[in-house]
Amino acid sequence: MSLEEQQELEESYVMHTFGRKPVEFVRGCGMVLEDDKGREYLDFIAGIGVISLGHCHPAVVRALQQQAEKLIHVSNYYYIEGRGEVARRLSDLLNHGAPAGAEPWQSFFANSGAEANECAIKLARLHARKLAEAQALADGAGEDEARAAASAAPRVIVTLDRSFHGRTMATLAATAQPAKQEAFRPLPDGFAHTPLNDVAALEALFAERGSEICAVMVECVQGEGGVHPCTPEFLQSARRLTEERGALLMCDEVQTGVFRCGAPFAFQRFGIVPDVVTIAKGVASGMPTGMCAARADVAASFAPGDHGSTFGGSNLAVVAAQATLCTLADEGFGERVERVGAYLRARLAELTHVVEVRGLGLMVAADLAEGVDANDVVLRALGEGLVINATGPHTLRFLPPLVCEEQHVDQLVERLPRLLGA
Repeated sequence: MSLEEQQELEESYVMHTFGRKPVEFVRGCGMVLEDDKGREYLDFIAGIGVISLGHCHPAVVRALQQQAEKLIHVSNYYYIEGRGEVARRLSDLLNHGAPAGAEPWQSFFANSGAEANECAIKLARLHARKLAEAQALADGAGEDEARAAASAAPRVIVTLDRSFHGRTMATLAATAQPAKQEAFRPLPDGFAHTPLNDVAALEALFAERGSEICAVMVECVQGEGGVHPCTPEFLQSARRLTEERGALLMCDEVQTGVFRCGAPFAFQRFGIVPDVVTIAKGVASGMPTGMCAARADVAASFAPGDHGSTFGGSNLAVVAAQATLCTLADEGFGERVERVGAYLRARLAELTHVVEVRGLGLMVAADLAEGVDANDVVLRALGEGLVINATGPHTLRFLPPLVCEEQHVDQLVERLPRLLGA
C-alpha cells in the first residue's frame, strides 16, 4: 500500500489527534529508520525517547520472539515469569549510588507514562489518608474519628509551571500548561502549580498551604516544556519542604529515566532521593510499558483492589523490559550517554541561528533565532534524511537512541545548517 493510500485511510478512519509528517517508516536498525521507498534516515527522536537501545536491538527482538511463541498475556491475577526480576533490577538502578543495604523499591506495572503518573497521584493521596488515620488512632481516636481524619487528609499535589505529566484528566490537571487544559475544563481539583526553579515561590506555597499538600511532583528536566533542567537547589528545597511536612516527593522520570540523562535516573544527578518515581518510554524498547516505583513503606498504602491494570506487566512487556534493562546496565551506557550528550551540545552550540543549547545526557534542546521556524525545520529535515522534533515555535529537541555515537552527531550537524538557513 502506498503512502498516499495510507494517508487516505487514516484521514477517514483514524482520529486526528496528531499532525503527522508525510512519511511511513517500515523498518529500522540502530540509529537508522527506512521508509516505504527504501530511503534511510538518522533518527534523533527515538519514538519520543522510547527506543533506548536503537531500533530492533537483537536482545529485545529475540526476547519478544521467544515469548510470543510461549505466552502473550494472562492478566495480573497470576504470577508472571520475569516480572519480579524486572522490578528487582529497577530497584537496584533506583538505588544506584545509595549506601549498601538501602531499602528496595516496589513497582506497579502500567502501560504508559500517563498511567504511571495516575498511579503516583492515587498513591500520594491514599498514603496521606493512611498516615492521617494511623496518627488519629495513635492519638486515641475511635474508628469513626480516625475515618474522619483520613477524609480530611492533605490531598493537594504541587507541580511546576510548563510541566507535562500526561493527557488523562488527572495528569492533565497536573500538567501546568493552560493551553493544553482549556478545552477540557472542568478538570479534577487538588493541584497547585509553582514556577520552575523558584525556591522562594515554593517556600511561600508551603507556608500558605502546607497543611493541604500531600506531594510535590517534578520532572528533573522538563521534556515537553522545552528541555529545562531543574536546579539542584530547587530540587533539594523541594525534598526538604516535603520531608518537613510529611509529604511525598515524586519524580516523573517518564522521559528522563533509564539512562537518558546519563545516570540511571536523573534525580541521582541532583543529590536527592524521592519517595516515588514514575518510569515509561525507554524502559521496554517500544513495548507499551510504564512503572510507578515507590519506597516500600509508601507502596504499602496500596491494598488489593485499590489500583490495577488489565495489560500492565504483561508477559511480552516484561521480557522487553528485562532485555532492555539488562543490556543498558551491563554494557555501561551511562558513560556513553554522558560523553555523546556533551559532544552533541557542543556541536549544536557551534551552529549559526542556534542561540541556546541545554539539556542533560542525550536529552537536548536547541533554541533557534527569531525568524527560524522550528516546525518548518522538522518537516524539511526529512528531506535531509533526519528525524528530529520541535517542542515550540523556536525550539528543536533531540532524543536519539542511547546507542548514538559522535559520528551520528557529526552527520546531524553537517546537515542542519542547510535547514537553518546558514
